[in-house]
Order: sequence, then structure tokens, then C-alpha cells
Amino acid sequence: MKRIIVICTAFFITCCNVSAAEKFADWNPEAPALNALIDYVETVTDPDSSDYIPVEDRIAVFDMDGTLFPELNPTYLADYLLAQRIFNDPDYEPDEEMLKFGCDLRDHMLEGDFPDYVTNEFDDYYSRAFAGITLDEFDDFVTRMVAREADGFEGMTYAEAFFDPMVEVVEYLEDNDFEVFMCSGNDRFISRTLAREGELDIPYENIIGTDYVLQIVEGVDPETQEMTEAEGDFEEGDAVVRTEQVIVYNYKKNKVTQITQEIGRRPVLSFGNSSGDVSMHNYTLSDNPYKSMAFMLVADDGERDYGTEGEEKRERWEASGYQVISMANDWKTIYGSDVEKTGSFHWVEDLS
Repeated sequence: MKRIIVICTAFFITCCNVSAAEKFADWNPEAPALNALIDYVETVTDPDSSDYIPVEDRIAVFDMDGTLFPELNPTYLADYLLAQRIFNDPDYEPDEEMLKFGCDLRDHMLEGDFPDYVTNEFDDYYSRAFAGITLDEFDDFVTRMVAREADGFEGMTYAEAFFDPMVEVVEYLEDNDFEVFMCSGNDRFISRTLAREGELDIPYENIIGTDYVLQIVEGVDPETQEMTEAEGDFEEGDAVVRTEQVIVYNYKKNKVTQITQEIGRRPVLSFGNSSGDVSMHNYTLSDNPYKSMAFMLVADDGERDYGTEGEEKRERWEASGYQVISMANDWKTIYGSDVEKTGSFHWVEDLS
């Protein structure tokens, strides 16, 4: 199984004089992005530095998919959960239209050659498939699914599939009194459950994501199996359920507005991996009263993971003023020494 990461407090690290090599055991010590981050943190946490940042303004934001957690084993976690909901959830009865969508999602996933309607209408089917489920039921469902073995690998579950080097970055920042937020395009409640089950030390309230309108219901009618919306105050026996209605998709520019609404302070550090994080990065770097940095992770490791990005992506991000993290060159390990890439998937068979 994947190794357990021990989280130390800043006091413990200071007293024990833990070296950078020990704090970042999963990084190659010469990695430019790592050294840039260490130099930055040492500078902005030094009270004698002109770039000192008060503790209350040390805000760091992280994307999830592709930054803290893999996108391709073989697909986004939300895609995987929707497919499992359609085909393998005994508590859900999909209609014919939902089943057809699930088949298209399943059958095209390994090649990634989705029909346009699958890509364009995914969010609609996803919100409909989980409408009416209570938050406790949704949490239980996600918990069960992420406890399954991560497809394409041996030795870890989906919950354990966080990038070990990036977990070290989160811990390092928290040890230096940064408040860390996850700002994901994924469903907020997926991200919350995954962080908890994967033992990522980011509090529930610091996880921002795509949100759906919630509703209070009195319970299920035993004859019609329909839920009745509660009137008046919340009472014992009432439940909070998901609806189909989206409040906000936390993508691209929306990440900026959500950070502004939910945090109320401009980040000084931003970590992402794709064009969906450009707005968040630029918001962090532009007109910031404090010294700030943005990092882009490039999935360029096809041996230990399923990365497909290369020099072109690196050059693009560097030209935009971002520090580039290379999975292939900067990390000693991705998921831990006990995890192996299999190169094969049981996706189709699992969802048959």
C-alpha cells in the first residue's frame, strides 16, 4: 500500500532542524521550481525582509485534477464517478437516455475520442444523475468509489492517488503558516470527500469547487418515491439533498470570482496545470501588493504515469511568467515506491 505521510508542525520542524531534503524527499533537489518555491517562502516569511508577508495574507490556492491528483487513470474522477453511478450503483435506476450517455462515456474513454455531445453535455448528465441524493448518501457513494483500486496502477486506491511531491508542498506551506485552499473545477463535495479519504491536510471549509443548489426535504413518499420539499424551519428527519440546478461551474475565470467571494484575500501562491488555471494564476500575479508566484505542473512522464505533455507546454507556461514543474524531471517518485503503472485498464470490463 501507499506510504503514510507524516505531517509535522512548524515548531517541530524548526526544533528538529529538518533539512529541505527531508521535507521534500520525493523531489529531485536540483528541481528549479522547488528551489524557487523554497527561496520564495524563506523570503516572504522573514520579518526582516522587504517582501515579508503577514501570516493572515499568506494565501495559497491549488487546482485539484492534474495538480494534486491525476487526470488520466484513465479519466477525470468526475467521469469515473458518473459512470459508476450509471452502471454500478444499486440505488440508482438510470433511464434509457442516461444509459446511452453512460455507454458513450465508457466506450470512448480509453481513446479519449468523445463525440462532441458527450463533452458538451457531460455537466447536464452529471447533475441529473446525482439530483435527489442526500449529501450523506453522496459522501458514502464517493467514499466507496475512491476506495477502489486506481485503474491503470497497482498498489494504490483512488483515494491514495494524490501526487506525493505536491502533498509535500502543501505540508511545507502549512508549516510556514500559509493557509492552503483547493480551488477545483470538480464538484465541491467530491473534492471534500477525496481530500478527507486521501488524508490531504486541507480543511473542508478551504475547498472550493463547482456548486449545485441544495434543497431541504421532509423525506420520501413511500408510494411515489418522490421527495417533498420542507416548509418552514429545518426539523428532525429533514434532509439536505442535491438538485440539478448549478450555482457555478468553478472553471477558468470563475475561479477568480469564487476565490474573491470565498476567501476575500488575493492569493500570493497559485498552483495549476492547465489553461483552466490561467485566470487564477494571473489574478495571483497581477497587481498583487505582495511578492507572488504561480506554478504550472506539466504531465510529461509517460513511464511512471500517463502524461502526454512536453516541451511545447513548458515553453508556453514559462512565457506566461509561471514556474514550471516537470513530473518527469523534478520528481523522484509520483505515488510512492510501492505503486506501479500497469499500462492496462479494466475500465470497460468494470462497467460492462
